[in-house]
Amino acid sequence: MIFEHLIEINDPLNPLLHTITREQLWRGLVVRAESPKLFIPHLDECTIGDRDSGVFKRRLRYGDLIVEDTVVLTPLQEVRFDVPAQGDISASSLTMTIEAPDEFQLFVRFCYDDGMGEALDAATEMYAEFKKSAYQEADIDTVRIVRQMAEQGKLDASYLN
Repeated sequence: MIFEHLIEINDPLNPLLHTITREQLWRGLVVRAESPKLFIPHLDECTIGDRDSGVFKRRLRYGDLIVEDTVVLTPLQEVRFDVPAQGDISASSLTMTIEAPDEFQLFVRFCYDDGMGEALDAATEMYAEFKKSAYQEADIDTVRIVRQMAEQGKLDASYLN
């Protein structure tokens, strides 16, 4: 299943919405990669391996389930999570891309590829729809947390240095 959706970050028509800079959004997405427990409540542990030029490996533990992945950071543009096939888990990926069609608008495009191809039967299709809904809710939560961090000044360059 391949699934993508867009979440608006800045809405120039809504003056009540705190405006986030591209840099703050980028830092928030990096925090999502480096400290996923802040965003994924059922994650028990995340260990980050060596870093090399915007790439690092992670080991995520959910109870007895261990998932290893690679995170690729393209500064101010994209955070990509690549999960190689392991055990009962097929290869998959998530890409979070910052889009700014003009100086006032800011979006994040979330693109998922679960490595399973397109659904073939009704049961698989129903499961795919459930996963899409779960992904979208998790992404809305990610943006909500990033927004809170930005409003609290936790994504400002001065806070992080």
